[in-house]
Amino acid sequence: MKTLLAILTLALPGLQEEPYKHPPESERQEGVPKGKVLHETWKSKVFEGTIREYWVYVPAQYDGTTPAAVMVFQDGHAYVNEKGWFRVPIVFDNLIAKGEMPVTIGIFLNPGHKSETLPKPGWDEKNNRSFEYDTLSDQYARFLVEEILPEVGKTLKLTEDPDGRAICGISSGGICAFTAAWERPDAFRKVLSHVGSFTNIRGGHNYPAMIRKTPKKPLRVFLQDGEKDVDNQFGSWWLANQQMDAALRFAKYDCKFVGGVGGHNDKHGGSILPDSLRWLWRDYKLTGK
Repeated sequence: MKTLLAILTLALPGLQEEPYKHPPESERQEGVPKGKVLHETWKSKVFEGTIREYWVYVPAQYDGTTPAAVMVFQDGHAYVNEKGWFRVPIVFDNLIAKGEMPVTIGIFLNPGHKSETLPKPGWDEKNNRSFEYDTLSDQYARFLVEEILPEVGKTLKLTEDPDGRAICGISSGGICAFTAAWERPDAFRKVLSHVGSFTNIRGGHNYPAMIRKTPKKPLRVFLQDGEKDVDNQFGSWWLANQQMDAALRFAKYDCKFVGGVGGHNDKHGGSILPDSLRWLWRDYKLTGK
């Protein structure tokens, strides 16, 4: 447990020396309509006995009648935080206002906690994160498709077009995003991974071979990693992400890998988030489904 915690703290030596800065799209811009963020909790049946908090971002341009695109984020607290590096609500506001991505509902999910009540911030033995995120199965995708999307869909109209559904995460949340789309391309076809854990925590190192040997799936994948990422008994994150990129390119996927000089943290991913989203959503048009 301590080793996994060390992987996921996102605070390694040399962090202060990294050259990344927030782009203009990560700052509030005058005249840009501001979306709203709702806070919720959820007790899961797919991950029985767990409770989690999540947030839903609704853009100002959502009209209540036209189905919106949807993007799911693992470790939602890190992405929804407007004082962090990702600042997704601000970036969404700016890109949607410019027409550089579709009107998109954001769903920001924290990992489950095996308890009847929400935990205090931090890590403890009841945290279900690694099991949910690092496991190579369809369970997390089923959790989204059978529980979360229908729940959010009770009050918001979400597109049923899989090309209009994206999923994103950092570290173990990154491999989780890929796994969800890999298992259910009928539900998610756009993947954004930041310093993804495609290493042997729970078998993630097998993905490059699987990608090469499996008929191509209709996925678009953006990978980000840094050359100072974690290197330990589970593997090298930097090499693993390069192997993923090589396998995806070999199999003729619509993919992009952006490497940097940083470590296992959110700075590089946050600095390129607007460009990542533009690439991910390029040429997408809502179908009205």
